[in-house]
Amino acid sequence: MKTKIAITSLASISPLGNNPEAIWQNYLSNETLFSSKIFNGQPQHVATIPAEIRNEIEVLKQSEIKYKALDETVLLSILVARQAIKNAGWKNGDAFGINIGSSRGATQLFEKYHKEFLETGKTSTLASPTTTLGNISSWVAHDLKNNGPEISHSITCSTALHAVLNAVAWLQSGMATKFLVGGSEAPLTDFTIAQMNALKIYSKESDEFPCKAFDLTKTKNTMILGEGAAVACLELGEKENALAYIEGIGYATDDIEHNISISDEANCFQKSMKMALQNTNLEDVDAIVMHAPGTIKGDTSEVKAIQKLFGENHPMLTTNKWKVGHTFGASGMLNMEMAILMMQHNQFIEVPFAEKQFPKKQIKKVLINAVGFGGNAVSILLSKEF
Repeated sequence: MKTKIAITSLASISPLGNNPEAIWQNYLSNETLFSSKIFNGQPQHVATIPAEIRNEIEVLKQSEIKYKALDETVLLSILVARQAIKNAGWKNGDAFGINIGSSRGATQLFEKYHKEFLETGKTSTLASPTTTLGNISSWVAHDLKNNGPEISHSITCSTALHAVLNAVAWLQSGMATKFLVGGSEAPLTDFTIAQMNALKIYSKESDEFPCKAFDLTKTKNTMILGEGAAVACLELGEKENALAYIEGIGYATDDIEHNISISDEANCFQKSMKMALQNTNLEDVDAIVMHAPGTIKGDTSEVKAIQKLFGENHPMLTTNKWKVGHTFGASGMLNMEMAILMMQHNQFIEVPFAEKQFPKKQIKKVLINAVGFGGNAVSILLSKEF
């Protein structure tokens, strides 16, 4: 990193809420945010956004006739993007880039239009333009009237952090001075839930903690899906309003032996973490917000990778998926939000059923991990100070 990148704002909508105070209070509670909903005629664990926030989505849809036809991935992105630039002091029409991606994209609309096609042999005029992956950034750009590049992508569950990588490259190159980055996901649909069940990774647990993310003793896969969106405002150099700084970035792709899994010791994470930490003493890293999806292979391989790099005296480890589920392409940015909140409050958030850890007195540097199908890992080191 030639120059540190300041995170001057971060806004999110998730099962945790949509304002920092409520989100932090939810993190302080040991209760999960899961509920049971019917998909394909069967009850399934899911993590949904609060009802009052869903009302905000409806208000947005009614605010402009074109917005009525948009998927929730786009609507969620517009809401968090508006909040993020407001918090950062940016204005509509400013010069900044946008890179917001999604793992699944407009899943809700795609399923709706495909069902319509199977039933009638026809589909809506808007079926194609409203289900493209470029849909998110282009509509956010329309809403914010920015002067800068608009980029969307899907790199499965590490999508949001890949957006950060891309923005860092633009900022470091001098081609931009500000970038809005993140991910959005609205995956709570019949077909998406069916896909996860087909992979045999979806939770069937019925106890207090149905998602056992970071429980290394579990004998069953316990992943649960959640919905949400999160974006951050990135700016080049030191800023008075910085929430945190990006001090290191890393990325790697695993040599996978199976379409959905990573190697036993997550070689991709070993490489991405090592790259992100190449200019940092390992003992200076206070905590790691893991990807930890709640699957046996995913959780154990990531912990093995951490132990390989740091040894037994590794940083404090945590994850938020036991509480909010896996939000696919948005999950990495929600990990970043958790890291920033822990640094701001100087308090480590433990996984309540995991092995007890002994929190450090100061949380100044936090490493964030994300990975998805294909073993495409990203690690980003955040620091509290410039």
